[in-house]
Amino acid sequence: MKVKKILLTLLAALAALVVLAAAGVWAMWHNELGTLLSIEMLRESNGEHQDGAVYAMQVKGGFYLDEFVEQGGVKSDDELIAFVTGNITRGLLNIGISAPEIGCSSFTAATKEGDALFARNYDLSKTNTMLVFTEGGEGRHATISTVDLKFLGIDVDRGLESLMDRITCLAAPYAPLDGVNDAGVSCGIYMTYQGGEATVATDQNTGKPDFTSTTLLRLILDYADSVEEAVEIASSYDLHDSAQTSYHYMVADSTGRSAVLEWTAGTDATDNDGAARTLKVVYNDDDSHIGPREAASDWQVVTNFVLQPGYYDGCPEEDKKGADRYDRLYEELGKTNGVVADEAAAMSILASVGRRGWDNDDKNSLTVHSAVYNLTDKSLLWVSNENYGDESATFTFSLAQ
Repeated sequence: MKVKKILLTLLAALAALVVLAAAGVWAMWHNELGTLLSIEMLRESNGEHQDGAVYAMQVKGGFYLDEFVEQGGVKSDDELIAFVTGNITRGLLNIGISAPEIGCSSFTAATKEGDALFARNYDLSKTNTMLVFTEGGEGRHATISTVDLKFLGIDVDRGLESLMDRITCLAAPYAPLDGVNDAGVSCGIYMTYQGGEATVATDQNTGKPDFTSTTLLRLILDYADSVEEAVEIASSYDLHDSAQTSYHYMVADSTGRSAVLEWTAGTDATDNDGAARTLKVVYNDDDSHIGPREAASDWQVVTNFVLQPGYYDGCPEEDKKGADRYDRLYEELGKTNGVVADEAAAMSILASVGRRGWDNDDKNSLTVHSAVYNLTDKSLLWVSNENYGDESATFTFSLAQ
């Protein structure tokens, strides 16, 4: 009996320790654990069509974005990794972040009812994607964004098979490619291949706080109430492009206003000092200096070349990556003066420049996802891997719900 009593006492003590340990883990990581438990697969991969898998994740809490802003951001992907691992995993696990070369197309339009739309194709090669939902609170907006899991080092063919793969996804909020917030502001990121033969990353060092390519988009989604506030955010930081390449952005809001944000210095042939670049903003209602068709239209288009006049003077035409898709989108939108019937009609325009059926001007042969954000009702129509018309590959979401 005495031995039995001792054993029961030991078991009770061990059980108490387990409970205390579990309580400690929950107290420290309850948001992270809730986020991990929310991950679900929306669509399996399909090798025959070169489709990656599609996942969704509901992010619990503020994912330390306030702390990120308070510390002045980061100047590199390595610093971003250090911030994410130091805060989200408390330094216990390593997470990788990288940026592959991407080619994309976007446009703004209006529906017949007057809703403002922001449409985007994301072009790359086969990859897995994740739709990331974040909560509002403490001055931050609720958001929906799309993340390429290749940015986080997730194996293209394996997907989220292991626990470590899922833990890695805790970094996903810091790597959005496009998205919308509950104020009706949307933003997307696009490569620009600046610097002549060798692409040169933007690397400003003026003493302002710092952000990398995708963290700029994150700050706009979480804190901007309008295009003007998005431009103010972009102007308040030094940009350090990721993966030794260069990017520009399109931002739009529910009023129908939009802008393309570009960082340049001189012409493409001389734009080889990333520290010398400054921000140029091209608004949809103030773009007559870009060209006559831009001046005559209320909508806006962006692909993978810089819009600044004279930037490609003396350069071969092939330096203007995506100029063919830019022309096609202007042609399609011009048929109805930038007014489309609805989100499905805007999706059809995106389909017209989908890369599987396009004469590619770069190595990005697939359109991984197509998104139409309704900035008026804060909703999203999203199609994976050019499976237009396939209900199993078509998803709708709303921040109003």
